[in-house]
Amino acid sequence: MGLFIFLSIFVLIIVWGIWVRNNIIRYLNASQRAWSDVTNFERQKIKTLDHLEQNLSQYTEFEKSTLENITALRQQILNLNTQSSDIAQLQHIEALSQSLMKSLNVVVENYPDLKADQLYNQMMHDIQEQNENVSAAISIFNRNVEEFNNLIQVFPNNLINSISLAKKPIRPFTDHQAQQNFDYRPNFK
Repeated sequence: MGLFIFLSIFVLIIVWGIWVRNNIIRYLNASQRAWSDVTNFERQKIKTLDHLEQNLSQYTEFEKSTLENITALRQQILNLNTQSSDIAQLQHIEALSQSLMKSLNVVVENYPDLKADQLYNQMMHDIQEQNENVSAAISIFNRNVEEFNNLIQVFPNNLINSISLAKKPIRPFTDHQAQQNFDYRPNFK
């Protein structure tokens, strides 16, 4: 009887360990999929940016920097690694995107007839929608990262992770520019 109880407890511990390990892998895969979604939404901007670049070129003879910003943003998006979450690169892309939107507003002010152009209006709507999609994808990515990090850091799951997978926490995306606009800083440490 004692051997049966010992074996039962041993089997339950093994099954629990496998369950925890599988959950770690499941949440890692979800985080990687969410990161792929972020990069896919960023890359969808390229098509719109190509059209916008062509449309603006006729208006921006003196606005060369705007065209250069579009080209730089497109190249940064193309270089975004879909296999690993490069948060710093995504932060740089988002900063370039915000800078581009400011530049485009200046171009529109200098060329009022551009505001009336339906193609321009549609492209600006598309870019805004794509930016919203990126924001939503980043939120989903950060939520998956939180779940994964919690799973590998809490006790006793951290023991299973250390023994079988040795996965490190994933760094979530943060917008440093947005954080600078807040006076409040939580003391997480």
